[in-house]
Amino acid sequence: SGKTTLLHLLGGLLKNQQGTIEVNGISISTLSEGELDRFRGKHYGFIFQRNHLLAALTVEQNLLMAPYLAGLNQNKNRVEEVLVQLGIADKKKKRIQELSLGQAQRVAIARAVLNKPSVILADEPTSALDDRSCDRVSELLISVAKQNQATLIIATHDQRLKNRIHNLIQL
Repeated sequence: SGKTTLLHLLGGLLKNQQGTIEVNGISISTLSEGELDRFRGKHYGFIFQRNHLLAALTVEQNLLMAPYLAGLNQNKNRVEEVLVQLGIADKKKKRIQELSLGQAQRVAIARAVLNKPSVILADEPTSALDDRSCDRVSELLISVAKQNQATLIIATHDQRLKNRIHNLIQL
């Protein structure tokens, strides 16, 4: 029903044909590709249906790569903090290929919230998680959004999130 397409438009991954998409007062469609890449790196946190993690790298290496590519400081303390919040701090030195699907999904979520973005776009962030992990992940997403006055947009079929999210739009 177009939920993923909507997230891709909002995140500047697809060009909009009409209208304007503004983030922090900036129309993202007016940015060059390079400017848009840097803008996304600093202002967005993405959680995709597929986690887009590098299987040969460790959890920590994957998480430190995102701020590096965005031209931001690599903060190992922040990596540890987010991994603890998500219950996977003991996996920090493990390669992605050694993790379960649910653990890899939590690493992808950690990557998305690491830089304290102003916009978090999440596409099925809890679909591969058990109930306990779903609770942790939804709490972390909501908490980070509140702490940073970020906009949190979740596209999901996961009914477990209904009671946690206050503003729902059903497509």
